[in-house]
Amino acid sequence: MSSVSRRGLLHTALAGGLSIGANGLVEAQPASGVPKAELEPTAPAPAASPAAAVPAKTPAGTNRWRNWSGIHTCQPATWQVPGTVDELADLLRRAPGPIRCVGAGHSFTPLVPTAGTLLSLDRLSGLRSHSLKDGQATLGAGTRLQVTSRLLDAQGLGLYNLPDIDAQTLAGAMATATHGTGVGFGALHTDLLGLSLMTPAGQLLHCSPDKLPEVFAAAQVSLGALGVLTEVTLRVRAHYHLQRRVWLAKTQDLLDQAPTLAAQHRQFELYLLPFTGYGAAITHDEVPVGQVQRSTAADEDVLRDLRRLRDWLGRWPALRRWVAQRAIDPNQSETMTDVSWRLLSTQRPTRFNETEGHVPHENGIACLREVLATLEKRNEVFFPIEFRTIRGDQAWLSPFYGRDSCSIAAHAMQGEPHDYLLSELGPVYRRHGARPHWGKLHDRSPTELRALYPQWNAFAAVRRELDPQGRMLTPYMKQLLGET
Repeated sequence: MSSVSRRGLLHTALAGGLSIGANGLVEAQPASGVPKAELEPTAPAPAASPAAAVPAKTPAGTNRWRNWSGIHTCQPATWQVPGTVDELADLLRRAPGPIRCVGAGHSFTPLVPTAGTLLSLDRLSGLRSHSLKDGQATLGAGTRLQVTSRLLDAQGLGLYNLPDIDAQTLAGAMATATHGTGVGFGALHTDLLGLSLMTPAGQLLHCSPDKLPEVFAAAQVSLGALGVLTEVTLRVRAHYHLQRRVWLAKTQDLLDQAPTLAAQHRQFELYLLPFTGYGAAITHDEVPVGQVQRSTAADEDVLRDLRRLRDWLGRWPALRRWVAQRAIDPNQSETMTDVSWRLLSTQRPTRFNETEGHVPHENGIACLREVLATLEKRNEVFFPIEFRTIRGDQAWLSPFYGRDSCSIAAHAMQGEPHDYLLSELGPVYRRHGARPHWGKLHDRSPTELRALYPQWNAFAAVRRELDPQGRMLTPYMKQLLGET
């Protein structure tokens, strides 16, 4: 490249509106209405009658389902939207298999696609009961997390923690071990006090740590392989306010400080910005309920600028880093105060594909360093790398079973190649003992998974007992669980 054209490119980069600041790295939920991350329908919803399931025989070539990122599609023989547990029991006995539940379609693994029956729980939703005194609330399993937060907030209640995206149904979040961050907090399924599970034979089981405890331990994280969740009872508390602080710092400083920051704050997460030498720290701490302090975030603007730097200077990583460091303002920070759910869950309008490994807590920073180094060998990378902490639990197929963990996630833009997320990061995750996120891209074999999960065989035994005919198992699910 000539010096003249390079100078012109630098002028374009520095004068073209690049401004990477702390207030553009995470966006809170809006104060009211539907969050911007609300997913567009993946197929027309059948018209629901108040008294019957909606069988909706699917004409060939219509109503194809696809997941959020568009990498998985299917043409089910029928869509079903039951409105009562009796309707659900009947269709589970009669509907063509394999039967799979669908919520937001936010999994990047093919957990949902089926040529049989696609089952929506949208009509099995809503707040059924609640008690601040008892610290619990019961909701339909088809309730979206964003709706759950609003329903609870209207009653002066809140969840203890939330994932960073809340478009999922409660059933889907439990099935895949959806999690937030915080050394004192487990994944969402650890707040389960009880659940109701409809088996493929149409039998409704009510489970808790004290009632059918083995089924409960299997159903907390089930991949939808045991049957269909109809209700969940969750641990809740009085609603509360959090203060969020976001700031930028050099990557090395943040990596050095991360363990201390995680221990000092209610919630801590870290975003490393590849090819910049910088990252963003995000903390949440509880504050007295009172005045709300908001600011306008610009997540999409920052992501756009990181992508523009990649597009302009991807062939010259040193130059790209030099320009990025002049576009970043390390003195800028953001502070916001609001009700918890508006800060814990963020907006993700830009679609992507993602992989995520959960490593033992003591391996977290070392694995994060290696993930960053690996990704920075590929000039096309521009998405921030996400780092979170999660408390261990005892759910049999939980990636956090028996160990506190660190979660490390990497992303690729929708429509761009993403195979390297497995071929190049897979070995890194393996070296650090990672278990995969069930809803994120991974290439683990059944043999590997069996070795990673001490209760793998116990889960398989419960699955065979509840679904001996394999009504919930697609070819992918059989392969994943080693039951081909």
